Amino acid sequence: MGKKFVYTFHEGNGEMRDLLGGKGANLAEMINLGMPVPYGFTVTTEACNQYYDDGGVINDAIVSEIFDHLAELEKLSEKTFGDPTNPLLVSVRSGSRASMPGMMDTILNLGLNDDVVEGLAKLTDNPRFAYDSYRRFIQMFADVVMGLSKGKFETIIDDIKAEKKVYLDTELSTDDLKEMVKRFKAFYHAQLHEDFPTDPREQLKKAVEAVFKSWNNPRAIYYRKMNDIPSSWGTAVNVQMMVFGNMGDTSGTGVAFTRNPSTGENKLYGEFLMNAQGEDVVAGIRTPNHISELRDVMPEVYDEFVAITKKLESHYRDMQDMEFTIENKKLFMLQTRNGKRTAKAAIRIARDLVEEKLLTKEEAVLMVDPKQLDALLHPTFDQASLKHAVAITRGLPASPGAATGQVVFNAADAVSYAAKGHRVILVRLETSPEDIEGMNAAKGILTVRGGMTSHAAVVARGMGICCVSGCGDIKINEETKTFKINGRVFKEYDYISLDGSTGNVYGEELKTVPAQIAGDFEIFMSWADEFRTLKVRTNADTPRDAKQALTFGAEGIGLVRTEHMFFEGERIKAIREMIVAKTKEQRERALAKLLPMQRGDFEGIYEAMEGRPVTIRYLDPPLHEFLPTSSYDITTLADDMGMEVDELKGIIQGLHEFNPMMGHRGVRLAVSYPEIAEMQTRAVIEAAINVNKANPEFNVVPEIMIPLVGEVAELKYVKDVVTKTADEIIKENGVKLDYLVGTMIEIPRAALTADEIAKEAEFFSFGTNDLTQMTFGFSRDDAGSFLNDYYDKRIYEQDPFARLDQKGVGKLVEMAARLGRETRPDIKLGICGEHGGDPSSIEFCHKIGLQYVSCSPFRVPIARLAAAQAALRNK
Repeated sequence: MGKKFVYTFHEGNGEMRDLLGGKGANLAEMINLGMPVPYGFTVTTEACNQYYDDGGVINDAIVSEIFDHLAELEKLSEKTFGDPTNPLLVSVRSGSRASMPGMMDTILNLGLNDDVVEGLAKLTDNPRFAYDSYRRFIQMFADVVMGLSKGKFETIIDDIKAEKKVYLDTELSTDDLKEMVKRFKAFYHAQLHEDFPTDPREQLKKAVEAVFKSWNNPRAIYYRKMNDIPSSWGTAVNVQMMVFGNMGDTSGTGVAFTRNPSTGENKLYGEFLMNAQGEDVVAGIRTPNHISELRDVMPEVYDEFVAITKKLESHYRDMQDMEFTIENKKLFMLQTRNGKRTAKAAIRIARDLVEEKLLTKEEAVLMVDPKQLDALLHPTFDQASLKHAVAITRGLPASPGAATGQVVFNAADAVSYAAKGHRVILVRLETSPEDIEGMNAAKGILTVRGGMTSHAAVVARGMGICCVSGCGDIKINEETKTFKINGRVFKEYDYISLDGSTGNVYGEELKTVPAQIAGDFEIFMSWADEFRTLKVRTNADTPRDAKQALTFGAEGIGLVRTEHMFFEGERIKAIREMIVAKTKEQRERALAKLLPMQRGDFEGIYEAMEGRPVTIRYLDPPLHEFLPTSSYDITTLADDMGMEVDELKGIIQGLHEFNPMMGHRGVRLAVSYPEIAEMQTRAVIEAAINVNKANPEFNVVPEIMIPLVGEVAELKYVKDVVTKTADEIIKENGVKLDYLVGTMIEIPRAALTADEIAKEAEFFSFGTNDLTQMTFGFSRDDAGSFLNDYYDKRIYEQDPFARLDQKGVGKLVEMAARLGRETRPDIKLGICGEHGGDPSSIEFCHKIGLQYVSCSPFRVPIARLAAAQAALRNK
């Protein structure tokens, strides 16, 4: 027998997620639990990968298997595909193993044509329902399979409603819907020069193919990149017997969560619509009813649903997100999955599930995505500022948090304006999956339509972005890029503020205040700290940054970039004087001006860290970065130095390098100008002595890091300068002071010769930003111009500067760590590049035995949780 590519729901179970996708596995599991699930079958993720291997074609063997299972579905349902007298209609839905809400495509009511719709009308004695289903199918099929704009069909709908003087789709008559079908098909023919397909088997094959294609649509690729989902996983396709929520007032559809996905409250949360299909709820076309109101509409169905939700949550031991349909008072479950939730809700749910004894602390720590914590670490509205603010309107609090920014009206503008450093609020009639990049770029999202389970709400919660939805008072004009509320007009780039916790919208820019770790968050993070073995430090150049990191749980500083201290006021003048000096004496005079400034900086950082380890990197960037470019600044510096302007311009020109990132910088500066290393050593050591005298309990032990080393001899040369200077200062002061001298491993040669370098280095800190640049051979500053081509063509799936390349760069890091330990068993090993805050990179650091990671202050809690999860997953 060949490989099996299709499984009925009855053949699967919840353990087959990799093969059946999350949706297929969970449908199978619900059937095993005895729940009312419409019959169906799953075309596997392996079939999807085979489709791509075969050049974007579903091979004959898979097609044959699909139709064999369709015949079985006909027997189970006692209906026949394409038979007008007793038609079987199906839905075709995507279902990857990782939840990707709204990123791929769905088609409902497949199997309809002009004959079948008439038969369905007679069979159900409900022609309005039949033609409502038909117009939905044509629109979905045209959009998903043939690529026609959904918006053009919406225009046709709006035209007919205007002609009939009605507001809601549900107010349209059967004849109106027949006219809609006619216009839909005419538009289809005009655009594609072919008739809408009438053969249901052709419809099904094309629909399955379209779902496979949607695995690589731009929004799905972007979502995968954002959530570390490999393209190799593929998507399954679920073909399921249709049940209908749009058959009249005894039918309906809804989406619900077993707990509140915004707050985590242990209370059923969701929405439903009567006489509707599922897309109506998630698309936000009509404002739905709260799930509790179903108790009044259909008490028996409500009770059955509540019982199922409790059983599902107990079974999966996590908050569930469920879709359901009621057909003529009969309940059907269409989906369950672990629900997307805000960071605040994730923490509360994890803690509650431990208290309810559904999870252990270890399991609770593993269930929260570290990246989500970012949403808890950013500002909220300042209460004093909020006190005098008056909301201009109020919508639904769809995703909590505070957001202030400038209004934009489409995703492309959100991306481009945010890239220029602006904070933006994306204002839309309703969001769609195509808006994913704009949503990610925005600080907040405001929609006119949609409920708490609309696309905007679900995606925003998952991304940790503030969202207010269903703000029906707003009249939006996307063409003129304006919206009006209570007579007030807001234009593009006007400031507004959103409170995603209350739903309030403010017509002004409001002040925000920093977040704090407290309550559930503090308790949850204490659990994480119980299990992690990696220490977490921060990258900080000022006492303020250091204090911020401490509040987030940092255990030291892994990187102080000393060059960041030289760019202001008198400092930049002194550093420029040092750079253009003609003699050693001139250089030393300029450095003498810098010494007290740098010493004071280090004292502030040591005091802020209260004795925790602090690693200080010596001057690293190319010297030209400090030099003036404007005529005024050049003239001023020439006057200060007693030079002619042309002479100074010549010096500046002489310092220009064709490839400065691989030029005269780092350790090479100290080799050329050892007096720089002497000054910085004096600042480091004197600051430590001063702080220890004032605070004996701190016992500061400076860690001095020499950057960009590639040869042990150059490290030894500069280390000798450092130790000679340090030891003289310590002796002069008559104190005892321990200090360490180490290096940043950021050149491939350093990694390859790490056993030799470890003879001089007491610690290694991996600078993976430069190590990635030099290993790949491209500049981080310039690579953005072409890396998107690599992502689009799936040459790279991830930005190597955001997520450590474990196969190449990681191999160098692992080798250097091993070689370093062979020479110096007690060597300290850490990482201080941007990768120190990336969860997958942190797990790699844990596996190869590094002792700490260092990241930006606001990523410290993310690193703490990722380190705990790495320890738990790799016991």
